[in-house]
Amino acid sequence: MNSMKITKTFALVSILLSVSGTVSAAELVRLATTTSTYHSGLLDFLLPEFKKDTGYDVQVLAAGTGKALKMGENGDVDLVMTHAPNAEAKFVDKGYGVLPRGLMYNDFVLVGPVSDPAKVKGIKDVTAALAKVAETDRHFVSRGDDSGTHKKELLLWQAASVKPEFSAYKAVGQGMGPTLTMANEIQGYTLTDRGTWLAYQSKLELGVLVEGDKRLFNPYQVILINPSRYPDLNYQGAKELSDWLVNPKAQAMINDFRVNGQQLFVADAG
Repeated sequence: MNSMKITKTFALVSILLSVSGTVSAAELVRLATTTSTYHSGLLDFLLPEFKKDTGYDVQVLAAGTGKALKMGENGDVDLVMTHAPNAEAKFVDKGYGVLPRGLMYNDFVLVGPVSDPAKVKGIKDVTAALAKVAETDRHFVSRGDDSGTHKKELLLWQAASVKPEFSAYKAVGQGMGPTLTMANEIQGYTLTDRGTWLAYQSKLELGVLVEGDKRLFNPYQVILINPSRYPDLNYQGAKELSDWLVNPKAQAMINDFRVNGQQLFVADAG
């Protein structure tokens, strides 16, 4: 891998957590994952325990799902943890990923101003709620970053037969945390995963307005990068992390992880 490729890849990520000290390639696992698993604090909770159990350090590159999968396609990471089922299926079908495993889930929610100028609070059909936001031309802040959340949002607009081109629609190309912060600043609506919402809600003057639609289900998978395509990757370390994440100890930790007393993810390996 040349230095230019490394520089371009690292420029894509919104967060880079560097491991401390000098770590050999055999001891280091590179994980590309979504900003939601980082911003929620889940990885900070899990990975120190993984190191205790296995000795491996994990370098986390947090970006939108699309960018995380692209890092996997380029062989720049050892495994990915993402939440866009259609994109993940294509990733595996094309031979980039192997051993996809369901890990956990939460759901998406539509949040917005407590005053709710579009009058969508309590609507059970999320597409009907989005249509009302568009019809009333209320501020809507989209991540616009090819993340799993962005992909879900676009699918929902399509299901609502609405093109998100109304004047108050803003695509910001940012992670979930900054997107929520911007929605709060302009008192707009946005789609967010519940985990990041729960981690941020105490800082925001927004509320959950639409939830519970089955189309808002949000599953996460962990997928290894195909070693036959990139034999120099740390496949063994990646496999150890994947195995550890789906074992009973880690699954219990995922269920136990809470912010302000609220569970952010539901473990569902197997």
